[in-house]
This record gives sequence, structure tokens and C-alpha cells, in this order.
Amino acid sequence: MKIHVVNPNSTASMTREIAAVARAAACDGTTIVASNPAHGPASIQGHYDIAACLPGLLSEAARYPDIDALIVACFDDTGVDALRAMLDVPVIGIGEAAYHAASLISARFSVVTTLPRSVPGLEANLTRYGLMARCASVRASNVPVLDLEHGRADAERLITAKVERAIERDMADCIVLGCAGMSDMRARLGERFGVPVIDGISCAVGFVEALVRAGLKTSKAGAYAPPLISESA
Repeated sequence: MKIHVVNPNSTASMTREIAAVARAAACDGTTIVASNPAHGPASIQGHYDIAACLPGLLSEAARYPDIDALIVACFDDTGVDALRAMLDVPVIGIGEAAYHAASLISARFSVVTTLPRSVPGLEANLTRYGLMARCASVRASNVPVLDLEHGRADAERLITAKVERAIERDMADCIVLGCAGMSDMRARLGERFGVPVIDGISCAVGFVEALVRAGLKTSKAGAYAPPLISESA
């Protein structure tokens, strides 16, 4: 099985870290190919970055036609619908994977993400997926994505404080890490707080492996029908 993991931003060092997490989660016999666009936003933080990264994301996905599944390694699930129309194979975003995993193992989960500007988009996704009622809170740590990448000294402290508040004040019994760059904190936070802490990359790998093994592909009967290519006038 071959899975393409696409990081929609252009930060190659982040892609390498994402690839390491995905490979650690993959079963024997699964090959992980990870890539990112050469151009575009260095991080995805809000509506403008989401729009700006889409051309590069779609082009990058098209570079790897011989795959069994595709994962979008952005917690906003950037471009997932377009990619499901573009490809026949299963396509999943790490946000959707993390939310569904949390709903399977907890009654109430909280999301701890990066900047406040990301919160409305994540809440909209939760509502769309039918999981907002299971979400106790979406809390922003005020840590920019690239500060995670560059190892800002107080980044983990700020994220830890938000996790603690989500558990104590919002009564969350599971924490979803709302950024691919937080993946390396999962084990430490889980051990400290004694609740499941979810990394969307690992969950997405497991979900797409299960879909491929079940012989399932993206339905082309409705919203994910292949794109209609208009001829130039």
C-alpha cells in the first residue's frame, strides 16, 4: 500500500517531521511518500493562507498518480473536498481523522490549536462533520505554527496550559492536538494529564489503511464526481 501525505504549506522541514510521524504509525507493507508544494504559504493560519495554498496543493497531489490513498496534513482539512473530486482513492484530512477518533474513545473532547484566527474554521468543520455536540471547546494557544517548527521555548508551556484548562474547566476527557506541528507533544501530554491525546496524522494513516484494505474508494455519484473541465472560448 502506498500513501501520499501532502503538507499544504511550503515548509519542507515540517514535511519531514510529518513523514516521520506517519511512518511510525503505518503498518508493515505501507509506504509513506510525503511532499509539499515548492511555493505558497510557509504555514496555514486562517482563511487567506487556506486560499493561497490550494493551487500548489492540487498540483502536488497530481504529481503522484500511483497511490492507494492521500492524506492532507493540515488540521483545517484544506482542499480535501477538491481532492476527493480529483482522485478516486480515499482522501482524508488530519482534522477530520482526529475528530472521529476522539468521538470513538471519549464522550467529550477538546481541541487545542494555534492562533485564535483558526478557531472559527475548526468549529465550522466540527459542525459540518456532525461532531460539534461532542466537542467541549476549541482553545487557541496563541502559538504560531512556525514557532512550533522552530522550537520556540515557551510553545509547549502555552499549549500545556490550554490542555489543562480544557480538562479542568471544560470537562474534556480527551484532547485533540489541532496542528500537525504539535504531534511530538502527544505522548508527553498524555502521560502528564492521564487522558487520551490525539495526533491527527497517526489517526489518518490508520483510517486510510483500513479503507484501502476494505476495498473502498471515494464515491463519484454526487458531490465528488470528477471535475468538469471547461474548454476555453
